[in-house]
Amino acid sequence: MLKSMTGYGEGAAESADWKVRVEVKTVNQRFLDIAFHTPKLLNAEEAHMRDRIKQTVARGKLDLFVTVEDLREKSAEIRVDRKLALAYHQALNEMSDLLRVARPDDVATIASYPDVLSVEETASFEGGEPVLDEALDKALSALDTMRQTEGENLKQDFLHRIETLSGFVEKLRTLAPDIVAHYRERLQATMDELLSAEDIDETRIIEETALYADKVNFTEEVVRLESHFAQFRAIIEGADAPVGRKLDFLIQEMNREANTIGSKCQSAEAAQTVVDMKSEIEKLREQVQNIE
Repeated sequence: MLKSMTGYGEGAAESADWKVRVEVKTVNQRFLDIAFHTPKLLNAEEAHMRDRIKQTVARGKLDLFVTVEDLREKSAEIRVDRKLALAYHQALNEMSDLLRVARPDDVATIASYPDVLSVEETASFEGGEPVLDEALDKALSALDTMRQTEGENLKQDFLHRIETLSGFVEKLRTLAPDIVAHYRERLQATMDELLSAEDIDETRIIEETALYADKVNFTEEVVRLESHFAQFRAIIEGADAPVGRKLDFLIQEMNREANTIGSKCQSAEAAQTVVDMKSEIEKLREQVQNIE
């Protein structure tokens, strides 16, 4: 199934010890680029999360947001900044001597000053991995559903545009006989002029004939375009893996053939048809940039 590279998904999971919420957002990008927005507690889980993401997402810029709530009874450690405590004590003693007041002998007085005591909670995600996996899988599943839905919408748009392009090619087919006839008349006039000369330039005649054969015949380009259209349809109808790069390559080939036909067209109407065709190919190219 065709997938868009743009989407959003969220998921949450909870156990007796942990509560986790995950959000994923993706936009189009040539390669897979994952940006983690997670608490430090999950730093060690990034490689694991990256592997799970790769099972669902192959291309695109992905932002992963994770919030974690620890429901356990938290263990903590009280740390004493010994140098700072001694500095406060010394400063207070100096003030006592200077002001001739009693020295502070109460430890609580020193402990009440900023940064002397600090509380450090024990950081561990022990037992939280299954909850994280569940929340992440839910978010990725929701993301994948949205990307598939958008991919189906893009598929219908592609089919419509390919049908429009086929119409332009058919129009060029109908214009081709008149283009050939017009160019033949010009060639005949040139030949008459050359043959009326006293010294016939056979080389010039051969050159003009060869030029005629190459200048107005765009049958090969039309055939290749129709082949590209057929391949494009087949790829989007049978997509079971990322196909964005294949489609992008085909569009480059379509544009190449359109440019060649444009250089060979010898009528204003045909030239305008090529311009319209190239415009439609460009719209197709823009849309394909959103396909995984």
